[in-house]
Amino acid sequence: MENTTKKLSLLAITWPILIESLLHVLLRTTDTFMLSKVSDDAVAAVGVANQLVMFMFFLFNFGAIGATVVISQYLGAKKYQDINKISANVLSFNFLFGIFISLLVVLFSSTYLRAFNLNHELYTMGMNYLLIVGAGLFLQSLMLTLSAIIQAHGFTKQTMYVSIGMNVVNIIGNYLLIFGALGFPAMGVTGAAIATVFSQLIGVLASFYFLYKKVNIRLAWIDIIKWKYHRLKEILNIGIPAAVGNISYSGSQLVTTGFITALGPEMLTTRIYTLNILFFIMILSISLGRGAQIIVGHLVGAGELEKAYKEGMKSLKLSIILCLAVAVIVVGFKESLLELFTGNELIIYTGSILLIMGLLLEPGRCLNIVIGQSLMAAGDSRYVMLISIIIIWALSIPLYYILGLKLGFGLIGIWIAFIADEWIRGLFLLQRWRSRVWEKKRIIKNNSELEVV
Repeated sequence: MENTTKKLSLLAITWPILIESLLHVLLRTTDTFMLSKVSDDAVAAVGVANQLVMFMFFLFNFGAIGATVVISQYLGAKKYQDINKISANVLSFNFLFGIFISLLVVLFSSTYLRAFNLNHELYTMGMNYLLIVGAGLFLQSLMLTLSAIIQAHGFTKQTMYVSIGMNVVNIIGNYLLIFGALGFPAMGVTGAAIATVFSQLIGVLASFYFLYKKVNIRLAWIDIIKWKYHRLKEILNIGIPAAVGNISYSGSQLVTTGFITALGPEMLTTRIYTLNILFFIMILSISLGRGAQIIVGHLVGAGELEKAYKEGMKSLKLSIILCLAVAVIVVGFKESLLELFTGNELIIYTGSILLIMGLLLEPGRCLNIVIGQSLMAAGDSRYVMLISIIIIWALSIPLYYILGLKLGFGLIGIWIAFIADEWIRGLFLLQRWRSRVWEKKRIIKNNSELEVV
């Protein structure tokens, strides 16, 4: 295995991550589209079940984020033998954690679905889906961890290929099992669940193949069954704060949705359509952030802190330029894009204003994502988490309420608060990056300080 730090460039490793992220969105959209041909009830049942599945996806991310950062730093430090051991530890840990979560979902799926007061038909379809997909959640945990290890080595094309394969398998599986094509039984929602789990199994097997053949990782049984506490601690110290921050942000969005619901169904619909359009810009900034995280992690591990600092700033500038360019295009076609969803003039008018305001929103979001990922890559994950939780819940949520409801500015006021939230958090993170405090938080300070494993 050779040092890949000097070979990594932001755009080269980002574009496959971007395609992969879009494919993950397509995977969910395809399920919804194909099930809509069965019935609206089928879509509703799977939608309710998938809320729990998506929450578990965020939960599993802690291991993936921690693995990306730790392995990137070890690669930069050229501690290749340790990477084999770390990979084995984190894979077995996340596999067992995934099994535990799968069991919980299977055991309590009925309790979860009953909380939504679904009618008998919806409840039955939701149960069938959740029991199958829930039982296979450990595959999702493995998949995220394998992708993190592969991407940390700079091999982002390989994880993109896996996503392409999973989409193909899922679409074929849906066609055969939902509709009963080519002599297969027509199973509806149950067929969609089987196709989803089977595509994930294929993805895990393909990822193991790339891990062995391309990345050249060798997993020893002793490292799979015997964990080293300090290895897992390094991963959890990065991953848990990152996961908590993501869950906190998701929770804040639920509260915000409640505020917008009070404004009426048209404003709620406007928000949904606008976010769906802006989501593609967000995927771009997230992909650039993940690419920056890998490169900064390598440089920090190699002790090249000045280069790491400059790479973070360079990635930020590139992210802002690209995201603003896409935002300008979106603004240019704002009415046409919204008309793809609705003919309601109020929704189109309000949504157009929100999309124009996106020109202010996106630079702040780039600050948050790219600099936040860079700080995590350096080992400063707790600060990112604390800033997210404190500002969102102490400042932003009250501001949503005051501007949107109390002062009567409605959805426009809530969007102003949304922009302020992104910028305030982003500026705090930027100040942290410029302060260089993160240099003291890195996992590998120098070769003499690294514990022999």
